[in-house]
Amino acid sequence: MEVNDFHISNTTHNDWNKVIELFRKAMQLQGKNGYKVWEKIDEKGVQKDINNGLQYKIVQHGDLLCVFSIQLSDPFIWQERDKGDAIYLHRIVVNPDFKGQKQFAKVLHWSKLYGIRNNLKYIRMDTWADNRKIIAYYRSFGFEFVGNHKTGNEPDLPIQNRNLAVALLELDLSTNNSMIPPELI
Repeated sequence: MEVNDFHISNTTHNDWNKVIELFRKAMQLQGKNGYKVWEKIDEKGVQKDINNGLQYKIVQHGDLLCVFSIQLSDPFIWQERDKGDAIYLHRIVVNPDFKGQKQFAKVLHWSKLYGIRNNLKYIRMDTWADNRKIIAYYRSFGFEFVGNHKTGNEPDLPIQNRNLAVALLELDLSTNNSMIPPELI
């Protein structure tokens, strides 16, 4: 997807060092600002996402602005709600040098298009249950709070997603796609 001089595409193995550095920079900034951060990066999980074409990057003028991963199934976190009708957003990492430039709005727009084009009903994500500020931020984009969940310790879960209390957030695509021009669908 290319809009207003930024481009969203899959990350590749050539992006590896930039992606890992981006995770480190973002974790350092969040920790310095007093927010909860991942204890470590699940490099195997990130590598798996890249290999499977599930990690994306936002690039503008050669700068890596943001990376995010998607899943089309998330049974460990969404359990009985996981019915193959949603795109799940994970590991959204914004380059601290480009914070405040609405990177999440770009991710969300891309996700809405992806969901509509693939006949999905929802965009879902999770975040730390005790971070009311980030929950309110995602709700400002139309996400509804669905409930809290305690993740397990399953080996298929990325390391940073194990044993966490998370808030489940969901956006219904049937009522939240009005900002997408019909010619893009």
